[in-house]
Amino acid sequence: MTSSHSQALFDRATGVMPGGVSSPVRAFGAVGGTPPFIAAGNGARITDADGRTYIDLVASWGPLILGHAHPAVVEAVASAAALGTSFGAPTHGEVELAELIVSALPSVEMVRFVSSGTEATMSALRLARAATGRARVLKFAGCYHGHVDSLLVSAGSGVATLGLPDSPGVTDATRSQTVVAAYNSTESVAEAFDAFGDDLAAVIVEPIAANMGVVPAVNGFLEDLRRRCDEAGTLLIFDEVVTGFRVGWSGAQGSLGITPDLTTLGKVVGGGLPIGAYGGRRDLMEMVAPSGPVYQAGTLSGNPISVAAGLATLRQLSAPGTYERLESLGAALESGIERAIKQAGVPAGVQRVGSMMTLFFVDGVVTNFDEARECDTTRFRHFFHEMLAWGVYLPPSQLEASFVSLAHTTDDIGEVVSAVEESLERSWP
Repeated sequence: MTSSHSQALFDRATGVMPGGVSSPVRAFGAVGGTPPFIAAGNGARITDADGRTYIDLVASWGPLILGHAHPAVVEAVASAAALGTSFGAPTHGEVELAELIVSALPSVEMVRFVSSGTEATMSALRLARAATGRARVLKFAGCYHGHVDSLLVSAGSGVATLGLPDSPGVTDATRSQTVVAAYNSTESVAEAFDAFGDDLAAVIVEPIAANMGVVPAVNGFLEDLRRRCDEAGTLLIFDEVVTGFRVGWSGAQGSLGITPDLTTLGKVVGGGLPIGAYGGRRDLMEMVAPSGPVYQAGTLSGNPISVAAGLATLRQLSAPGTYERLESLGAALESGIERAIKQAGVPAGVQRVGSMMTLFFVDGVVTNFDEARECDTTRFRHFFHEMLAWGVYLPPSQLEASFVSLAHTTDDIGEVVSAVEESLERSWP
């Protein structure tokens, strides 16, 4: 379904912006049609340029854990903006947000703010190479760590959605420094360490994959990574850009009981405004300039408005019962969708961790990227548009996560489940 105002805006946008968007998946290339242009958001709902309202399960791809335009975040942003939008100098808010992150995440003793998750992973890799004196990095097929050149090899998220295994512009020399293993496969990891262990600066992994759809780590996988990194002198980096403060106050590392050497953050930490961060052990972080020789800088790093939004968000999340409520909402949505799947008799399944989940159109559990790519993307495309017609806004890709926020109510969850029931019937013969 295409609305007239969105179509007109999209036509204008394609003349001045590549694909008409500022990030590829927004163009609806995987599902077809014209993307609705969003005019406003409030709580759990968004409204497009034609006034049509949707229950939002994208949540700006994860950051809006409180929902849209949460009063505490709006007030914090307005107050900060009234004092000045950027200084290129230290601020009180940076210190408070850094202290809050350090107090929450078990592995983080010091933190450096940047402007995006991509910048966080890029900086963490530079630090790992400097600390170890090694060149290679091990990543996992289907895990997306931002558009860093060396990490666009076998990436998930939009790269997988668009069917781009790598990206033109990434040199062979850069690719050669990246080793790729299969997610959730200790055998694949063993082979990589046997071949390259002496030159592996770091292993970077999503402790709960969210960019090939939601794929939790199987028992023993992360523990094996930690052990092998310790034995080889390789640093373990957890990419918690998605999971940080999303799956729990102490991130995935806290709930899973695995301590990485470095952690990258973004999304929830900025409460919906642009931010990123990387942190870890003090001895490693003190290698970063100006304390040490590893250079990294950014004019808008630690921007006071982003910091204010992040502080307001994290303070709300620190209230008792917050994550229990998110778990309850997520569980209700999962069970409702599972009932709908059973009723419709379709080969599909739900995979969920806390308030993030994916409905995979495949028969069986998805544990890695190869299995995720077996999904019926044609059926997903039909299902997506049916859901949109019923007023539910999903990520426009089978290989992405949906997100529940604290603004969703049990009635919202019921509406979504009803839409799933109708949409499965209509999108499956």
